[in-house]
Amino acid sequence: EVQLVESGGGSVRAGGSLRLSCAASGFTFGDYAIGWFRQAPGKEREGVSCISNPDGSTMYTNSVKGRFTISRDNAKNTVYLQMNSLKPEDTAVYYCAAVRLSESCVIVASEYDYWGQGTQVTVSS
Repeated sequence: EVQLVESGGGSVRAGGSLRLSCAASGFTFGDYAIGWFRQAPGKEREGVSCISNPDGSTMYTNSVKGRFTISRDNAKNTVYLQMNSLKPEDTAVYYCAAVRLSESCVIVASEYDYWGQGTQVTVSS
């Protein structure tokens, strides 16, 4: 059974940091690119970042460039999203997703096959 489990969400003040984790199981992790998406209340799901394998290429949406860093540990089947300098507009439910891909990833939700349940991130001003 394919599973993606997010963790690490929480409530922080603006300027703070959080590290989200996405633990994967039930598929060959190294064959998949992993993406992070977020959805704020009343808004559409937005692509945040993704990381490919094996080249480890990454992509970020413009609003998080320089603040968020995505990484993956293939030995632990886990992808991380380090979020620094958080802003109130980063408040959302964050989801990780997986797509079987051996080339550079894209952060387009419709491209992804498997999804986690999400973790809430709340940033107060």
